[in-house]
Amino acid sequence: MSAALVTILLCIGYLVFTIDKKQENFPAPVVLVLLGIGLSFIPYFENIKVTETMIYDVFLPGLLFVSAYQFSAKALRKNASIIGLLSTVGLGLTVGLVGLAIYWIGGWFFSISLVGAFVVAAILAPTDPVSVVSILKKSSPDKSIADIVDGESMINDGTSIVLFSVLSGMYVQSESLDVLAAFGEFLYVSAGGVLLGVTVGWLLSKAVHITHHQDYQVMLSIVLAYGAFQLAESFGFSGVLATVSAGIMLSWEFSHINKEDHYREALSGFWSVVEPSLLALLFLLIGIEATKYLSWDNWIVAILILFASIAVRFIVVGSSFKLLAGKQHSAIWKKALLISWSGIRGSMSVFLLLQLGAMANGEMASELISLSFSVVILSLIIQSLGIHPLSNLLESK
Repeated sequence: MSAALVTILLCIGYLVFTIDKKQENFPAPVVLVLLGIGLSFIPYFENIKVTETMIYDVFLPGLLFVSAYQFSAKALRKNASIIGLLSTVGLGLTVGLVGLAIYWIGGWFFSISLVGAFVVAAILAPTDPVSVVSILKKSSPDKSIADIVDGESMINDGTSIVLFSVLSGMYVQSESLDVLAAFGEFLYVSAGGVLLGVTVGWLLSKAVHITHHQDYQVMLSIVLAYGAFQLAESFGFSGVLATVSAGIMLSWEFSHINKEDHYREALSGFWSVVEPSLLALLFLLIGIEATKYLSWDNWIVAILILFASIAVRFIVVGSSFKLLAGKQHSAIWKKALLISWSGIRGSMSVFLLLQLGAMANGEMASELISLSFSVVILSLIIQSLGIHPLSNLLESK
């Protein structure tokens, strides 16, 4: 992209963030995506090419680092059991059940293989809380809900990529499923990413003490965010989990030193500007790119799949709470409903879609990508706009 184009998109993002200060009824990501769809019909923007590499290597490391660094270590310890369960076993169970639902629903409209249905389910598995966490913090008195949604998203981004890789390999290359090999790959990629991220995060948290100049400390945080990601990928580990682990480790280390406010002030001053800039560019580009894949023939089945996936997620989240709480009461299911509705699809799903497009050819693959893109856009719009009314409704009950 040209510098002029980036400047124009950033200007649009500035206007959106400035006009809608509360971001309750019209969350910024929704507005940005809709504007991006509109921009795609203007000749100046119609030739923009968004690639999976652009999203994965440029946008995700920075956004993941900000989320992880700002995430409270205390909140992570408090909700570790539910976050860990939902982002691992819960995610696998969700993909399995949503895949079966897609296979059954899709069979009424077009021909879809069971493996293809599971690939779509894996694409829809990762959640993107950027448009709802701030709303949840304002509208829900239970602050743990926002922490669970945010924490689960950071971890399930990494686990969903591993799951997608296994399923897409079966779909594109007609590979058979080797459960032990797939589980071994999952452990290698996930554990390797976490261990590398924790190590690098700890080392950089010590290196930051070498200089007291805030500009250089910010430079180190950039090295940490993108360096941990690329280093992990070079070893075949999860770059997503490495960056998340590094950010959490850095935050945890800072919370145990006397000059915590000094270091956080330096990093927050920089990343609080970078985060909305990356978000503005990313969601505008998603809207521009989505227009190429959206098909009017897909909307009915896309709506059915969206609400089926929300229902499945509600069952999985509610059952997970029930399992951990060991007792039944209405508050659990209210909490589960709000968390389930907050499981919005976003940037990671778009990356997986573009990756599938780069891997697969043929009419069937194009149909799956078009269908998945439709569900992602619907999820961003419907769930983002519904989270504030739903939160208020449940609170009034």
